Amino acid sequence: MALRIGDKAPDFNVNDQSGKPVKLSDFKGKKLVLYFYPKDQTPGCTAEACNLRDNYHLLQNQGYEVLGVSTDTEKSHLNFIAKQKLPFRLLADTTRKLHEAYGTWIEKSMYGRKYMGTARVTFLINEKGMLEDIIDKVDTKDHTRQIIKEHSLPQKAVSQKSATEKKIVKKVAPKKKAAKKSTSRTK
Repeated sequence: MALRIGDKAPDFNVNDQSGKPVKLSDFKGKKLVLYFYPKDQTPGCTAEACNLRDNYHLLQNQGYEVLGVSTDTEKSHLNFIAKQKLPFRLLADTTRKLHEAYGTWIEKSMYGRKYMGTARVTFLINEKGMLEDIIDKVDTKDHTRQIIKEHSLPQKAVSQKSATEKKIVKKVAPKKKAAKKSTSRTK
C-alpha cells in the first residue's frame, strides 16, 4: 500500500554514516525532511545533496532537520559527506527495510533492462510524525525550493493538495480560420 499525505510516517531504526542508530522517534516534536536518493557521488544525487547543503540554514529556519537515505554503506556515506561538506546525516539502509517501509525500493528500467533500485522521493514529516507532503518529482538542482515553497506559508494559505495532486488546466485560444484566397479572375 502506497503512503499518502496525512498517513503516519513509518518508524525506522537505521544507522547513520558513523554507525549511530537513528530512529524516527528521535525527531518527535520536530519537522523532518527524509529524502531517498539512489547513490552517493553520482551527478544527480550530488546535485540534490549540495542544493540541500547550500540551503540548509533555510530549512532549519523553517524548523526542518534533514536526513538522506540510500542503500550505500556507512563508509560510502562518510566519504560523500566529507567530499561534499554535507551538514546533515545520511542513513545507510543496506538491508532496504526503510526503503520498503516507505515504498521507495522499486523496479526501474534503463536501456530496456529492468532492475530494482531507489526511487528519488522526499517525505516531509511534521512534528506529530505525519506525512505533510511527498515530493516524487524531485528537481535535484532546486530541491530546497520544492520543500519550502508551500510549507513556508501560513497554514491557511497552504492548499490541502500536494503539488503532485494538483492539475493545471491550460486554456488555449481557438485557432483563427485562415482567410480564403480570392478565386475571382479578371478578364
